[in-house]
Amino acid sequence: MRTRSIGLSVLVLLLVSAVSHAAPDAGAGAADPDAARRNKVALRVGTRAVTVAEIEDRLAEIPPLQAAMFGATRDEILRAFVDQVVVRELVLGGGAEARKLDAGEPVKQQLLRARSTATLRALRAGARSPAAIPSADVARYYEENRIRFESPDRVNLWRILCKTREEAESVLATAKKDLTSLKYADLAREHSIDKATNFRGGNLGFVAPDGASNEAGLKVDPALVRAAAAVKDGELLPQPIPEGDAFAVVWRRATVPATKRSLDDVSAQIRTTLFRERTETAEKKLIEELRAKNVRDYDPEPLKIIEIPPVDAGFSLPRSTGSARPEQAPPPAPPSSSPR
Repeated sequence: MRTRSIGLSVLVLLLVSAVSHAAPDAGAGAADPDAARRNKVALRVGTRAVTVAEIEDRLAEIPPLQAAMFGATRDEILRAFVDQVVVRELVLGGGAEARKLDAGEPVKQQLLRARSTATLRALRAGARSPAAIPSADVARYYEENRIRFESPDRVNLWRILCKTREEAESVLATAKKDLTSLKYADLAREHSIDKATNFRGGNLGFVAPDGASNEAGLKVDPALVRAAAAVKDGELLPQPIPEGDAFAVVWRRATVPATKRSLDDVSAQIRTTLFRERTETAEKKLIEELRAKNVRDYDPEPLKIIEIPPVDAGFSLPRSTGSARPEQAPPPAPPSSSPR
């Protein structure tokens, strides 16, 4: 086997070396000498042939530091790459086909996955870079999405919502005596009728002037924000604030100042966003076209009878045999007490 391997390496090297230094064909060379050189067959393994162009293109994709691992000179790099990579792949591929490994279901699925990934990769390779997005498109996106790049002052409010003014005044007086997060949270749990926030100290999040909070789905009366403007961060509002039929004890905790990013500040970000959106749209369109062209006789009904074995504590249990309880995994064997 060793002699055969060495002989194969020498043969490959001779073929590549001969092709690399051979004069081009008279007919093809007159039109494009380099194309004629690159189209030469560098080696054959079984029924498979590899051209000079294929080897050159693969070598060009290897980073210099990685290429240096194959050798110090051109000939060393070429010899090692062809022998260790190209020939190895062709021999193993031919062996897999001879053993019909590609006919097995797991391999078929992997091949389909590889082809689908390669299809999307080719689509992305053909797309232009984010830098190619026109400035007019960037400016239009900025104008249509200003809310993403500009935000007003936001104040963090903690609020205890009481049923009556009298209760709110009592809670406010108690909070003033010991204004700490723990004490305020206790008061919120005990008195606040807002069940969405009372167990987190009445924390409303950072609230904009229109009452919208950064907490998802939470919006409060804008009157709370306007009233909070009269005090500083860390201070309680001096009086309960009417909120619907209830009364709010409000503690202003902190402020996030307004932000405004100019078009120049976010142009690179917008280009990246537009590039991603357009690439995803192109991928979706391609998938829909291929689905419409190739999917036939789709019947979801058989999917309902597919069984998936249950998993319990790391054990894949057998399918149910009709018994009330699935078979239990065997207990681990007791440790051996015999001396080593």
